[in-house]
Amino acid sequence: MPKIIEVHRDHFTISTDPARLDKDAIVDFLTRAYWAQGRPRERTERALANSLVFGLYDGDFVRQIGLARVVSDYAIFAYLCDVFIHEDYRAHGLGKWLMETVHSHPDLQGLRRWTLATRDAHGLYRQFGWQDLNNPDGWMEIFHPFPGEGHDS
Repeated sequence: MPKIIEVHRDHFTISTDPARLDKDAIVDFLTRAYWAQGRPRERTERALANSLVFGLYDGDFVRQIGLARVVSDYAIFAYLCDVFIHEDYRAHGLGKWLMETVHSHPDLQGLRRWTLATRDAHGLYRQFGWQDLNNPDGWMEIFHPFPGEGHDS
């Protein structure tokens, strides 16, 4: 079980405590996100339960406004996914703070490889050392889209 962390900045909090996640807010946002369109709610809830999830909150956990989910073996590999900042809170540095917090989590240190997929946030991730795949031809996938989901999700 990964260590639960909590960090504060101004009136915002990032926490990895799964009990604090607002699943309704998360599902609401993900239904609007290009990468999760068509994903059934029960699959999102199962994914949250089996991942290290960083919730970003405005106020004393009054409103969930962001999320980053990490799937990892905590030794070699991590996959970063479902990263979002609510539309009303963008352009205030919260995404950068969220990424700093993810990268500094004690259970994610020393991993050999991190991966992620993004269509439009390359600039954000490059600020944290992310690069294009060195050998994309060496990567393969099995992809089973949910009904209504495209291939680049």
